[in-house]
Amino acid sequence: MNRARESGPPAPPKVLGGKLPRIDGPLKVSGRATYTSDVNLADMLYAVPVRSTIASGRIVSIDASAAKRLPGVRAVYYRGNIKPFFRSAPPQGFSGLIDEKRPPFEDDVVRYYGQYVAVAVAQTVEQARAAASAVRVRYASDAHNVDPRLVADKPLETESARGDADAAFKAAPVQIDQTYVTPAEVHNPIELHATVATWEGDRVTLYETSQAVMNHRDVLYQMLGVPKENVRVISHFLGSGFGGKLWPWTHSILAAGVAREVGAPVKLVVTRQSMFETVGHRPRTQQHFRLGAGRDGKLVSMHHEYLNDTSILDDYKEDCGESTPFLYSVPNLRVASALVRRNIGTPTAMRGPGAVPGLFAMESAMDELAIALKMDPIELRRRNEPQLDESTKLPFSSRHLLECMQVGAEKFGWARRDPQVGVMKRDGLTIGWGMAACSWGAMRSDAQASVEIRGDGTATVTTATQDIGTGTYTVLALVTSEATGIPLDRIDVRLGDTMLPSGPISGGSWVTASVIPAVSSAARAAVNALLAMSASGQNAPFKGAKPGDLQFANGRVSRKSDASSGVSLGDVLARANVRGAVGNGQSASTFGGDESRKYSLHSFGAQFAEVTWQPETARLRVSRFVSVIDAGRMINPKPARNQIEGAVVMGIGMALFEQARYDKRYGAPINSNLADYIVSTNADAPAIDVTFLDHPDPVLNALGARGVGEIGLAGTAAAITAAVYHATGVRVRELPVRIEDLL
Repeated sequence: MNRARESGPPAPPKVLGGKLPRIDGPLKVSGRATYTSDVNLADMLYAVPVRSTIASGRIVSIDASAAKRLPGVRAVYYRGNIKPFFRSAPPQGFSGLIDEKRPPFEDDVVRYYGQYVAVAVAQTVEQARAAASAVRVRYASDAHNVDPRLVADKPLETESARGDADAAFKAAPVQIDQTYVTPAEVHNPIELHATVATWEGDRVTLYETSQAVMNHRDVLYQMLGVPKENVRVISHFLGSGFGGKLWPWTHSILAAGVAREVGAPVKLVVTRQSMFETVGHRPRTQQHFRLGAGRDGKLVSMHHEYLNDTSILDDYKEDCGESTPFLYSVPNLRVASALVRRNIGTPTAMRGPGAVPGLFAMESAMDELAIALKMDPIELRRRNEPQLDESTKLPFSSRHLLECMQVGAEKFGWARRDPQVGVMKRDGLTIGWGMAACSWGAMRSDAQASVEIRGDGTATVTTATQDIGTGTYTVLALVTSEATGIPLDRIDVRLGDTMLPSGPISGGSWVTASVIPAVSSAARAAVNALLAMSASGQNAPFKGAKPGDLQFANGRVSRKSDASSGVSLGDVLARANVRGAVGNGQSASTFGGDESRKYSLHSFGAQFAEVTWQPETARLRVSRFVSVIDAGRMINPKPARNQIEGAVVMGIGMALFEQARYDKRYGAPINSNLADYIVSTNADAPAIDVTFLDHPDPVLNALGARGVGEIGLAGTAAAITAAVYHATGVRVRELPVRIEDLL
């Protein structure tokens, strides 16, 4: 008996959900991955900007004569001797987005310390630095304002409201009325922002540190005044971005403009100091939170008013109220906000923008309410679990927050917690335990992809999204392998180039959810094209057969009814005289789509923190952390877990270390280096336990996957400060926690 015919061909490998290493890992650890500042082109020059040394005022004169006489200097450009740049038109959807809208050298007004006022170009970077230092700029200074105390200039605007929050609060038996503050935070990835620009006639190619190559192109073509098709943006690898590399910054426009002027490729790498000035940061927030509840713990009122600072010209809003209207059930609610202008560089998105500082305030207030009620914090949240999104009246597509808290409590050992402050001890240290809930939006944007299956048994996947270090290359290879049966090591994923099919931004934790439907569709279309070629055409091996009666597995096309009838992939393509079987796929955005009109789309989670406190030496440390996340199906749990672990370590930095400080005298960021701006290191990383519930969310996409890049940071700082209170009795409402606060 023919066993192949009896049992059928072996099933394709089930690769989704496996714990697989990143396919781009060997390139990175061997140093063969090319980052933007690694790009070197023939006859390339180097550009170094001249930064303003005042925070407010006007340029009176620029003297570049001494700089131009230095060895190797090609030119010095400033307002008046370089072709002016245009502004980008208002964005349409997620195309044309930029935070600092004023192009460089648009006027002579200085609005923040470090603003670019000129740029030197030379044969070496050392020569360009020397030339930039030799440029003499005279200013007429004005008074500047970098005051950290935020007071709204205009009445707060209501964002979300239901019931009568004020009246319900006044009548509530138990009230929490507090203000919470988060400082300005700077992204500080290892890779500095950089641009390499090269022109061929009126066409420019930009090698970029970009989390959104398509958007970068859509902004730059407008600002440079050239047709869209004349701009190509490439970003193959990114040394992290955390949101700071989402939108174009002034150095990119400058590099392109200077390269056009000098007629040679130009590289511009932003200095670490300028990373604190010209490429965005998470803004300072000041949040007034009021909670009213009954003695049973049921919320009756929630009032969230928040301010964030922004630059003089740009209206950057940190959406701290993003999670407030739906995380808990409350009949009376008001969320309102306002901006406060300061002489600082324009803020930008930072990992979990809005929700992360917003949840610090809300979850801290919930912890304070639990203490006032003498109620377990988990029980308080359980009693206020909503049945639907009360802000939209829509059901959640998937919500397992209670399960997150239950699983987290079991893993953490929460049942052993003594709620009394400072009584839990271990090894001579005081132990504090805290927890917080978290959420993040689940979204999908427009995406296109192409898959080509070639005669040598390999496949190529292309889409113009980018891998910012989160594992996108690997995820798309996994999806293609699942759909085609082609092994992972035979799949080539090509990203980060605007010449490829249009892809989404790497922000909002939506790349995976957006691209995998397009790639999966493209892979299936490529297989269908292969089967069609096998069934039609003069030399087709299964001429006259129906494509639906055929299958592709193990590199061969065969009849479903007879696996022994297989013909090699190469033979099928050769008979059809084609290079490869190509399939295209796309997915549509949920923004304004049917899904968002029918469902509330979010991920949820629970964070549990343990701190140790030694008052004799004033030593505070996060010693243990448990994170339980409900983010749909995990396509590749290994890098997903790494994302949560990295977010927890970043959350420790937010809670205990990070803050950008401005000198009131000069308006300059005064800790603009990695010695004085403290970030978490390996020594600060605790034992981290990450659990994914792995409940697929089929509303968002067929595979049920949502992103995990940001939710791991949400709620983390609040869990830590709750643990700090439990250990020390000190409620820290302004981050970061300082030893001075605890003494």
